[in-house]
Amino acid sequence: MDKTQNNAAWLLVLPVFVIVAFSAIIPLMTVVNYAFQDILGPEDRVWVGIDWFRQVLADDDLRGAALRQLVFSLTILAIEIPLGIGLALAMPARGIAASATLVIMALPLLIPWNVVGTIWQIFARGDIGLGGWALNRLGLDYNYTADPSDAWLTIVVMDVWHWTPLVALLCYAGLRAIPPAYYQAAAIDGASRWAVFRFIELPKMRGVLLIAVLLRFMDSFMIYTEPFVVTGGGPGSATTFLSIHLAKIAVGQFDLGPAAAISIIYFLIILTFSFVFYNVMTRVGTGDRT
Repeated sequence: MDKTQNNAAWLLVLPVFVIVAFSAIIPLMTVVNYAFQDILGPEDRVWVGIDWFRQVLADDDLRGAALRQLVFSLTILAIEIPLGIGLALAMPARGIAASATLVIMALPLLIPWNVVGTIWQIFARGDIGLGGWALNRLGLDYNYTADPSDAWLTIVVMDVWHWTPLVALLCYAGLRAIPPAYYQAAAIDGASRWAVFRFIELPKMRGVLLIAVLLRFMDSFMIYTEPFVVTGGGPGSATTFLSIHLAKIAVGQFDLGPAAAISIIYFLIILTFSFVFYNVMTRVGTGDRT
């Protein structure tokens, strides 16, 4: 009976494996194939080994794009995680106010990425956008189309506006899962608000915070549509992240060999940092429990 149930379970899972194979594994192997060969035609290909990797790793443009990507991802994590926690703590716990707040918080997440880019491209313009006009009226001389610092700030603020609600909603779910008995015990002991957050709420939110950090890091490290729509990677290369640099190599120049090598490097960077984040946060959580 158990064997029959196991076979039935594998049959149910089999379609998932097939979908994953076609959507992930086969394209990945194609990229690996292009990364180690110079494919000139269906029957004309030359084995180049790691030459493409040597070429792209020596490219200053790739190094600059990788550094900008890493700084951007760490910047938005440093802003969105604390801000999301603060918003979750400030959100009402129950009633119609809680429902309305949840709906409002979810609205930015429902907007497609290219629409978000278009909104901020217009909103941040100094001549026709309310945001750019207001900053210039304050005497800040804001112009994201010409000033690299303004362009960088615009992309960061846009991402914070778009994705902080996701962190807030995850943290809110973690807070609502805390049993009331914990708060009652803290009140009896006379714990301060900071003590309640430090020893009750933060440890109980550690699981959702891990998910939030991993999701936001991976997503921010793959950001493409929004900065491409707003700045096109400019001015200069100020907002040319790894994804935009890769698209220029693969689509603009049609250098598929170097583009495949960059794709593998890109994938390994995301995998490595996600592994590090996961292990650090889980070890910290284990240390707190002991």
